[in-house]
Amino acid sequence: MARVGHFEIHADDPQRAINFYQTVFGWQFNKWEGPQEYWLIKTGESDCPGIDGGLLKRMGPPPTDGQAVNAYVCTIVSTALDEELNQALSNGGSIAVPKMAIPGVGWLAYFKDTEGNIFGIMQDDPAAA
Repeated sequence: MARVGHFEIHADDPQRAINFYQTVFGWQFNKWEGPQEYWLIKTGESDCPGIDGGLLKRMGPPPTDGQAVNAYVCTIVSTALDEELNQALSNGGSIAVPKMAIPGVGWLAYFKDTEGNIFGIMQDDPAAA
């Protein structure tokens, strides 16, 4: 069985995207010293479930409003979805799909970051209905 081991965020303005994810989720970014502009992303401690990723300058046209998602959507596990929702909105993000209950599982919402990329935030709550 193959597992996802890394994700990438493509950005028109890498520093703007770095600022967004640092502010909203507290992620750490370190510039890679390789032949292209690339930042390694640490999303949490290595003893916690999850994966780390990378960020690079977008190499094609950005997504447009109304365009269907044509990529894997990463969903961030949260203990404070409403707080992160407000942080995302106040730091240039927007709502792609409003917060909704997944009955018996939790709460889920989809957002666009400052670069138009869609991501999810999920908060466990077995009482969600």
